[in-house]
Amino acid sequence: MIVSRNLRFSHIVYYAWRPMLYFVALSITVYVLHIVFDMHTLTLPFNAVATLSTALAIYLGFKNNNAYDRWWEARKIWGLLVNYSRAFGRQVLTLPEASDDRSELRAWQRRVLYRHIAFVHALRVFLRRKNPNNGDDEEPIEDDNTYNDLHDFISQEEFELVTTKRNPPNYINKLQGDDLRFAHERGWLSDFRFIQIDDTLVEFNNHQGASERIKNTPLPRPYSFYSRLFVLVHGTLVPFAFIDELGWANIPLSLVINFVFFALDQVGEKIEDPFENRMFDAPLTSLSITIEENLKELLGEATLPHKPKPVEGVVF
Repeated sequence: MIVSRNLRFSHIVYYAWRPMLYFVALSITVYVLHIVFDMHTLTLPFNAVATLSTALAIYLGFKNNNAYDRWWEARKIWGLLVNYSRAFGRQVLTLPEASDDRSELRAWQRRVLYRHIAFVHALRVFLRRKNPNNGDDEEPIEDDNTYNDLHDFISQEEFELVTTKRNPPNYINKLQGDDLRFAHERGWLSDFRFIQIDDTLVEFNNHQGASERIKNTPLPRPYSFYSRLFVLVHGTLVPFAFIDELGWANIPLSLVINFVFFALDQVGEKIEDPFENRMFDAPLTSLSITIEENLKELLGEATLPHKPKPVEGVVF
């Protein structure tokens, strides 16, 4: 997620140089044909291009609104995951009661909370896997996206078992249910308290399911395809509308107009899939470490993780 108020010029150039190069070359070509070779028939009515510009702006606005809704929903889902994780930590530490060996209960509480941290990290990695359906060959900026982070929170036996599953976070939640049943059988949890904590596990399933819905159901592809097509067609026509009145000034003006529409299209294009491990996406790493920090603090541990600092104005 970009947190800097000002976008870095290098980021803009990275995404915009190819289409801008095309638009510059096109504008120069139109100028040469019109002025040097006196081909004055290579013009278009200004009103026709202006009408297309208006329609395209409305179309891009509609697409960007829907893309932002997807991004904001992803952020809200993970915000709820943070809140329910804190509630889960409180429930695990305050609801169970042991009449005899409290050290065993304490070990159980630590194991369950550490496994939940593993669930959060596993969900982050699971959602950030490359999605073959999005057709985006762009390399992610944060490339450390493996299940190795789980080593610190679950046993080696559980790690080897979890990583063989097609849906590791879902299986981790199943292990949590097994441990809850164990605590209930030991008498640490009454029926009512068992159900309370199990309801929180259900919420984690809901958060995962909602995230997978966004991940696996892209914004309808015609929106993306036609927006790129319309921006290209519009950008191709713009130089022909101003060449008679502006001459050489048509080149920079066309570039500015085309950059505005290209930028609008790219904003929607980059935020519509918020779990692709890119600079525009929901900051899953930061949120995962927030949960880890909160639960370790509830356990009374002195060594807490540090949230990643922004890298070139981006928080992952």
